[in-house]
Amino acid sequence: MKILSIDTSNAPLAIALVEDKQLVAETTLNITKNHSVFLMPVIEQLMQMASWTPQQLNRIVVAKGPGSYTGVRIAVTTAKTLASTLNIELVGVSSLEVLAKAPIELTGLPVVSIFNARRNTVFAGGYQLKNNQLQTFIPEAHYELADLISQINANQQPVMVVGEIIPEFKDQFMNNTNLVTFGNAQSQFPSAFQLALIGTDRQSVEDIDGFVPNYLRITEAEMNWQKSHPGESKKSYVREV
Repeated sequence: MKILSIDTSNAPLAIALVEDKQLVAETTLNITKNHSVFLMPVIEQLMQMASWTPQQLNRIVVAKGPGSYTGVRIAVTTAKTLASTLNIELVGVSSLEVLAKAPIELTGLPVVSIFNARRNTVFAGGYQLKNNQLQTFIPEAHYELADLISQINANQQPVMVVGEIIPEFKDQFMNNTNLVTFGNAQSQFPSAFQLALIGTDRQSVEDIDGFVPNYLRITEAEMNWQKSHPGESKKSYVREV
């Protein structure tokens, strides 16, 4: 199976080509640029280097969020367009889970992945390996950092924290729990190879057009939309607009 995996959930842009769980090519760009400008040229360049054609692809695996609204939307829209145009499978994987996979396999420790959601809040989820499968032990959600630390303490087991660990977050972890260690600098970057490996064994989506990002919190535009559409707040804003 030939897979193209895409992750632009946050500042890094990560792309990989994987065949039968073997890495063929991978690129990660950690530059402050518009992903919408660079994503397709990077995909095309990587495909050319691997001597792959779009028609040879069997599956697109995309990091579906959470993360940057714009970044997640760009990746998901591109993945949907490619999968629909090429008539191939599409799989969505949590951006937080992607960060957790390699550290768990390397250390054996449960891992809590975090993205900075501003105002002392984070997108986060906790994962552990059971029966060779990643399982969630802290639900993926948008947390006040203090609430996340409380959940870690309540679980009473050591964890490794990976992702966007800014100094303010690190200080709060260290001052409020003794159960946390921190991943190295590399652990803050997504691996498109790991994304593809997770997506290899996942069920593909049935409705590509209906596939939407998982933002974990609503945007200001969505809040305004819900106010102007009373009684319709349970509908998917992303699909409606």
